[in-house]
Amino acid sequence: MSGHGGNPDKAAAEIGCSPDAILDFSANINPLGPPEYVWSVLGRHIPDIIRYPDPDAGLLGQAIADSLQLAPDQIVPGNGTSELLFAAIRSLQCERAVIPVPAYIDYRQACVQAGLDIFPVVLSADDEYQPNLITLGQILRPGDLVLLGQPNNPTGRLIKREALLDLADTHPETMFLVDEAFAGFIADYETVACCRENIIVLCSLTKIFAVPGLRLGFLAASSDFCSMLRKNMAPWSVNSLAQAIGTAVVHDTAFLRHSRTVVAENRQWLEKQLAAFPMLKFIPSTVNFMLVAILNDATASWLAGQLLERFQIAIRVCDNYEGLKNNFFRIAVRNREENEYLIASLQAVLQPDKKHFLKKIQKTPSLMFLGTGSDVGKSVLVAGLCRVLLQDGVRVAPFKAQNMSLNSYVTRDGEEMGRAQVVQAQACRLDPDVRMNPILLKPSSDVGSQIIVHGRPVGNMKVAEYVRYKEQAWKEVCLVYDALAADYDCLLLEGAGSPGEVNLKSHDIVNMHMAAYAKSPALLVGDIDRGGVYASFIGHVEVMLPWERDLLAGFVVNRFRGDQTLLADAHEYLLQRTGKEVMGVVPYLQDLGLPQEDSVSFKAGLYESEKPTDDHVEIALIDLPYISNFTDLEPLLAEPDVYLRIVRRGEELGRPDCLIIPGSKNVVADLKYLADSGLDREIIHLAEQGCEVVGICGGFQILGRSVSDPHGLEGAAGSMLHGIGLLDLVTELAAEKTLTRKEGTHIPSGKPVHGYEIHHGRSLGQGGALLSFSDGSHCGFSADNGRIWGCYLHGIFDSDLFRRSFIDALRQKKGLTDFTGTCIRYDLEPAFDRLAAVLRKNLDMQRIYELLGL
Repeated sequence: MSGHGGNPDKAAAEIGCSPDAILDFSANINPLGPPEYVWSVLGRHIPDIIRYPDPDAGLLGQAIADSLQLAPDQIVPGNGTSELLFAAIRSLQCERAVIPVPAYIDYRQACVQAGLDIFPVVLSADDEYQPNLITLGQILRPGDLVLLGQPNNPTGRLIKREALLDLADTHPETMFLVDEAFAGFIADYETVACCRENIIVLCSLTKIFAVPGLRLGFLAASSDFCSMLRKNMAPWSVNSLAQAIGTAVVHDTAFLRHSRTVVAENRQWLEKQLAAFPMLKFIPSTVNFMLVAILNDATASWLAGQLLERFQIAIRVCDNYEGLKNNFFRIAVRNREENEYLIASLQAVLQPDKKHFLKKIQKTPSLMFLGTGSDVGKSVLVAGLCRVLLQDGVRVAPFKAQNMSLNSYVTRDGEEMGRAQVVQAQACRLDPDVRMNPILLKPSSDVGSQIIVHGRPVGNMKVAEYVRYKEQAWKEVCLVYDALAADYDCLLLEGAGSPGEVNLKSHDIVNMHMAAYAKSPALLVGDIDRGGVYASFIGHVEVMLPWERDLLAGFVVNRFRGDQTLLADAHEYLLQRTGKEVMGVVPYLQDLGLPQEDSVSFKAGLYESEKPTDDHVEIALIDLPYISNFTDLEPLLAEPDVYLRIVRRGEELGRPDCLIIPGSKNVVADLKYLADSGLDREIIHLAEQGCEVVGICGGFQILGRSVSDPHGLEGAAGSMLHGIGLLDLVTELAAEKTLTRKEGTHIPSGKPVHGYEIHHGRSLGQGGALLSFSDGSHCGFSADNGRIWGCYLHGIFDSDLFRRSFIDALRQKKGLTDFTGTCIRYDLEPAFDRLAAVLRKNLDMQRIYELLGL
């Protein structure tokens, strides 16, 4: 690239790609990017663009002066240091400019415009371009202007502060313009600003705070010179946004320290790698860039062309720096992964006969679905798109780094994972694999959860504990993701909650940070049925950092009822406001027939079935505060002669034919809830009236006489609560969790059953044996001639033969004949295919395939 560095638009035009595809090593900007709060400052001050800014940038000047312990009249803020450089040289009454070269190319240009004679002092390559101040002092005469980069651009070399001040003292009638544009990258650097009357300092805030699009810098000098300079500058040179940002960042010493540490580590790594190239020699640098010479016959322009065309890397060719030949180039110090890619690309170009491995990691193609909140339908969309890709011959698998759900499932290996990823795996026609959901959180209280890692519990943690644990969890997530991704053509990722939850973003491991690790474009899903979806889309973009916005590919409007053409204006507004397109409008899907992810949908009433008009049985389900695995009841929703309704208060119980107490993540708390609400007495009363009462897992324990908690898993250690007492059963919560899949027989009916067990409970009791498994074990008890029964088997109603036998038995007790209609088959396959057909029609599948790179 000629002229200045940092022109990715020009580089992209040369090779016909997007500027975003250019990896720009030609511009020396902080690889960390701006401090995160910069985006909040910008958002807060956007309304200021309708007013003129302070023409003198008074607040900014005061903040800069305070940070340097100078007076405000010794500071002149500017639109970057280039503006101040040209203005300062015009304002000085100098005759000759002495410029040690190589040096920043605009030093000469500014002097030419000001009519100064130019005396270049060519620095020696043998001295690694370090100025000899004794020799320089012998050249100087009164009225000269000396321009020095401190550190130098492009060499990165630094002059000793004491020697520089001695030179200024020795030549009091010579002016020294010291350019400290990159000094912010040097640890323990001490500015020479206002140390001498004949020293003028330029300092850039653009580089260290990574705001080149705003342009921001300042000049520090004597009060008299600053006063003269202001008269020679146009007013309003610093816009209102730049003033706000500058005022916010100049005191951020923590960001400066962190930047210096990161840059120094990455520069040292680059130096070590470059030293392994026999045809390259670098100049030891103190800052965030390095000057490199090619020692063979190749030119820097040739190398730059190779890197740009083959690897989309831009470097700074230095043939327009006075004192340098056409074999010199400059590279910025960027982050480790980008630096690795640069080194591998240099190996490919300069050492083509050697084996080399490009470090621009090619991740397995992936696409992430994020949500504007919980329960916006992203789990179902992932499942549907999994089926679409499967139908198209793509080996696809789902992935969710962290799931918070009380609906879990046990794999064939006896490992526990979230139910949503199980359904998505089924859409891919894959066995559920715990790698698809490496972290599962099962809330056990308002402030704590059981933490499941790789399918096994590692303990109960409160929120603060888990936040601390996340650093370790993140490492596990990355390892698991890479292992899973290696087995498939592509992965469909699901986020959790919302990526806009600013209180969680710093320790996020499931939304944008996961997308960044996977190098996955992301779609943001919003539920238009709730209202406010477009404002939510825009709000999410507003709180995203630039790297997050880069990953966001567009939006999906979900659960729309009506004519999609009515949304055209909204979509155009969204595109103009955010630069992101809507990639689909998915209609509201009634009775989809897929298991729901968590208790949000359950609490919203999606498990309420319509009351049949023909003969039917009525089943009431208790909605426990810590209800879990409520998907056990989903097969009953599909039965035409079952009316399933949810009960939350005693007065809602009525006279059902059967009452089911479902699973619970905190049996101790739910038992207390039943007692406090009086529901326990109502349940006993129903049983006395002949209602069949069923308990599954936690509900099974609740039906017993007592539940003790010696280890404090769900309550106080050593606590014991009385159960409802309908089964002669005592339960103790053991430290070890039972995780197992089971197949066997329902003994009273002889019908086959299958499912899985997830529980800490160890239950002992008396009563009729209920389930016999193929491994010789037994589970469950019954009482009162089978009217009261319970077991630990989740998924017991998935068995078509058992479910129909159970319902027909209820019909017979009610005086009805057995059901003679068409019996349903609990099969998710038709639902997956229906969903896939809807998504094909309503998503922009061409764009989705482009995003996946398939």
